[in-house]
Parts: sequence; structure tokens; C-alpha cells
Amino acid sequence: MIPFSYYMLASAFLFSIGLSIALTKRSAIVALMGVELMLNAANVNLVAFSMKDPSLMDGNAFAIFVIVIAAAEVSVALALIIKLFQFFRTVDLHQVNQLKEE
Repeated sequence: MIPFSYYMLASAFLFSIGLSIALTKRSAIVALMGVELMLNAANVNLVAFSMKDPSLMDGNAFAIFVIVIAAAEVSVALALIIKLFQFFRTVDLHQVNQLKEE
């Protein structure tokens, strides 16, 4: 049996990596991958807390809900990234820093 603290450390490690990726990378696609990594760290956290009391399956239900929301978020974000690329011809977030009127 893996101790509960290992799950918390792994979740904190994944979240910190995802946060650093989301804040430092210039590409919109890579920043989106950092956000997804943070959501997966939250899922690990929810399932670990659900394992502490097996009679309550709330953590697993919330984890499935987060997975569904993450899938919807990815589809919307990728559609926005495609439109940004069509308009600005780049996915570099530092170059897409203003809205232009035509």
C-alpha cells in the first residue's frame, strides 16, 4: 500500500510543473498542456482523498467531472488557437498581445 503522503507529494510536484510550464512557455499549445497537467494533478489529489475513505466515492466522481470539463476546455482552447493562428499567423503568446480591429 502506497502511503497517502506520496500521492500528495506527486500531486504537488505535477501541479508545480504544470504551473511553471503554463507561466513560462511562449507557445499557446504548450501552455495548454501545462494547464492540462495541473488538472491531472488535481485529479490525483481527488482520487487520493477518495482512497482515505472508500465508503465515499465523491473524489472519484469529482475526478470524472474534472476529466469531462478538461476535455471540453481542450476542444474550445484548440478552436481558439486555430483562429488565432489564422488571424495572426503565429501561436506565440508574446506576439499575440493585442486585439486588432480591421
